[in-house]
Amino acid sequence: MEELGVIEDPAAAEVLLDPIRSALLAALREPASAAGLAQRLGLPRQKVNYHLNALAQHGLVALLEERRKGNMTERVMQSSARSFVISPIALSAIEPDPARHPDQLSARWLIALAARLIHDVGRLLSGAAAAKQKLATFAFDGEIRFANAAARAEFVHELSAQIDLLSSKYHDRDAPGGRAHRMVFALHPSLKKAPAEPHTKPLLSIGESA
Repeated sequence: MEELGVIEDPAAAEVLLDPIRSALLAALREPASAAGLAQRLGLPRQKVNYHLNALAQHGLVALLEERRKGNMTERVMQSSARSFVISPIALSAIEPDPARHPDQLSARWLIALAARLIHDVGRLLSGAAAAKQKLATFAFDGEIRFANAAARAEFVHELSAQIDLLSSKYHDRDAPGGRAHRMVFALHPSLKKAPAEPHTKPLLSIGESA
């Protein structure tokens, strides 16, 4: 099972967006049969089989094994990925184009850049998988707390200057065998965490034990 599946086919995206099918995919992170899924989700087995066939047609679930159970054959299925994201290429006619109205301070432009990132890396990931090669990427995810808007603006100014220096140092337009790489840096407010409900046990953090 892959950790992440990128959906590029519009028909597969339509299948994925069905609530019952997405629930089946979530349940199939662990192998299960149609009978087991029907019991777990409270659905008729025939209905589960119908939706499983639709998922299988688009490669969203895979058959692990078939086993005899009485006079019936039971199919054990599993999701092809632990989680999925729909690439903007699935909506190619209306996907956002970051080349239009670029504005470093626009949240909408940031979303357009993120959409292109999913589009491009999704295609690269598919190509690397077909070639049985590893895709060389780097990503950084962190959080910084600014004292005020002025400090945030100064940070952005200094960061931009450092990125320009590094780009000038390592960019080689004429290097034989060189390959262009795209850089995307984003800064946005963190989502506010919902307050914990009273009288509930806090969730364990990584490294803690029950």
